[in-house]
Amino acid sequence: MTQSADIMSLQMISAINNSSLIQPGFSLLNFDGQVFFFGQKGWPKRSCPTGVFLLDLKKNELKLKPAFFSKDSCYLPPLRYPAVCALRGRTDSEKCQYVIHGGKTPNNELSDKIYVMGVVCKPSKKITFKCTEKELVGDVPEARYGHTVNVVHSRGKSVSVIFGGRSYIPLGQRTTEKWNSVVDCMPHVFLVDFEFGCCTSYILPELQDGLSFHVSIARNDTIYILGGHSLENNIRPPNLYRLKIDLPLGSPAVSCTILPGGISVSSALVTQTGDKEFVMVGGYQCDNQKRMFCNTITLEDNNIEIVERETPDWTPDIKHCKIWFGSDMGNGAILLGIPGDNRQLISDANYFYILRCGGAREDEEEAAQTCSQTSTEDPGDSTPFEDSEEFCFSAEANSFDDDDIDTYNEDDEEDESETGYWITCSANCDIDINTWVPFYSTELNKPAMIYCSNGDGHWVHAQCMDLSEGMLIHLSEANVKYFCNEHVDLARGLQTPKKVLPVKKQPMKPLRRKTSMKIATPVKKSFLRRLFE
Repeated sequence: MTQSADIMSLQMISAINNSSLIQPGFSLLNFDGQVFFFGQKGWPKRSCPTGVFLLDLKKNELKLKPAFFSKDSCYLPPLRYPAVCALRGRTDSEKCQYVIHGGKTPNNELSDKIYVMGVVCKPSKKITFKCTEKELVGDVPEARYGHTVNVVHSRGKSVSVIFGGRSYIPLGQRTTEKWNSVVDCMPHVFLVDFEFGCCTSYILPELQDGLSFHVSIARNDTIYILGGHSLENNIRPPNLYRLKIDLPLGSPAVSCTILPGGISVSSALVTQTGDKEFVMVGGYQCDNQKRMFCNTITLEDNNIEIVERETPDWTPDIKHCKIWFGSDMGNGAILLGIPGDNRQLISDANYFYILRCGGAREDEEEAAQTCSQTSTEDPGDSTPFEDSEEFCFSAEANSFDDDDIDTYNEDDEEDESETGYWITCSANCDIDINTWVPFYSTELNKPAMIYCSNGDGHWVHAQCMDLSEGMLIHLSEANVKYFCNEHVDLARGLQTPKKVLPVKKQPMKPLRRKTSMKIATPVKKSFLRRLFE
């Protein structure tokens, strides 16, 4: 295997604080050179209810600025480990959009929805997005994560292709001990037509085992699938498949070819550096070993070439860390993160780098191919990277400019552990995510909660407060304050007495009204004398 001589540069971003959102499984979206972060830790809070942030990089410091959505946009929950792919039009007038499918919510639930996110307004400073949820019919893919989605073009038509991933075991097989156990999804290939919302699944004999955290790169009507992790066998087979999708007037035709020259890797990152050139970085070659090599992937009309290239000058921290994560920033750049050491003042601090692999030239077309990838971590039960430490970054408080009024500040937020469904709400709380079953008729997959107005306020489980279903419905509909069992007596003792209006007293009327004395003039006196004489 020959080696590419292109030089890769590694730039460290200064350690900054005030944010703890970035964890393995996040995604980066590039809209006309501006990079946006998606897939935050926990549910969105008051400072940024949309959960999407602009990554503003200045002087090696990274700032988070909340993004905005239009009023007719649907709600886009924060999803980690989703399948994300750029959807570019055939003409320059068509704006870039992103397809987002599946992923994990902060409640550890898996999503089966598919969203299309694009820019609807771009004034001088603020970008406004619109997110649309696509209604699907037919062979709808089950909820999953760690999979890929690509867009292929054939005969003037386009279709999305979904493959791989993991899902929870069927509901009928889930027990207390295996409630959160995951399995490989069946190796079916799904074609999704956004124009009509139709889904069709295909079973190909070449695809026998389920895969997740693989790499897929698309060019025109062909998709190349590389690497991946098989949870059932706990191996990373050196896979290299070529999927070809033909879209005639009738039914689509899908074929698969097994190619030699694959690589044993999972959770690798891919960025596009040219019209036909991609660079693959990172990932794992076994459960306890990172893959430190880099490769250049070149796509021709019906061929793929993978060659090793010179690696960047990895820092000692990157070489010795057990895990790493990141995402493609576009234009040949990758954001990498590693956990910080214990000597730092902030326990959850991390080191972040920008790896530049060489950007694409301005005059080259990017509409003919797209690449899709999942996170940089294998979150399966069989790997040691599932329960890794939480990773974050943020910006110094004094580093914000005066005009950066939209900069995200997590100091305004509540701790995620205080706002989740599976918290210990009181001393007598017995709600467990592994053993909980619905208690009220209004519950489905989360316990009902009610807000206690004591002090700064906090959430408690309605079941732990011994609330009847009728009382719970009444409190949810009535505009009254509720106090939990631990604070109800305190609230009564601290109640301010109601202000009593004073009795309005009518003033008493005097018995005789005093009249002012009138002074008689000399003319009037003479008239009165003549009158009585």
